[in-house]
Amino acid sequence: MTTPHRPTADEMAAAHGTTIPDVAGPGLRVLFCGINPGLWSGATGWHFARPGNRFWPALHRSGFTPRQLHPSEQGELAAYGLGITNVVARATARADELTADEYREGGAALTERVTRLRPQALAVLGIGAYRAAFGRPRAQVGPQDAAVGNTAVWVLPNPSGLNAHYSLDAIAAEFRRLRSTVEAAGVSEG
Repeated sequence: MTTPHRPTADEMAAAHGTTIPDVAGPGLRVLFCGINPGLWSGATGWHFARPGNRFWPALHRSGFTPRQLHPSEQGELAAYGLGITNVVARATARADELTADEYREGGAALTERVTRLRPQALAVLGIGAYRAAFGRPRAQVGPQDAAVGNTAVWVLPNPSGLNAHYSLDAIAAEFRRLRSTVEAAGVSEG
């Protein structure tokens, strides 16, 4: 495991507008899709890196991983058939800094990425991001009626610590519903 790094204020400021590589490849069980990297992630290069983000605990509590991974261990996700990408690639302090055009362009780029990588499921983490990127204003959390090719699309709650609408247990429960569905489809891990 990489030694955890707490970015300095200067490193965080310098991370604005940067991008971090996807953790993805062909044949994944689930490709998780964040809204966009925060500055903490931009500074460290790790997805969902900010302390207080509930992605990694929810991933473990839902049974996707046998233990809670640290963001610096994101490279281990492939062994579990999991990956991470974002709707919009550029790091910002807040998601409200993103424009409607960025969401639409990000949705088109995400569709291309999913078509190329062909994961069993795409899980967009944030209902607002999904609605904006895919032009589906009435979408709700859970499985969606629209697929990307043969890839099922799910919307899961945003795991940001700022999302007060969902507790960690409620987020993990939604992740668990997705995992159960993926497993029921008969795709084996890793």
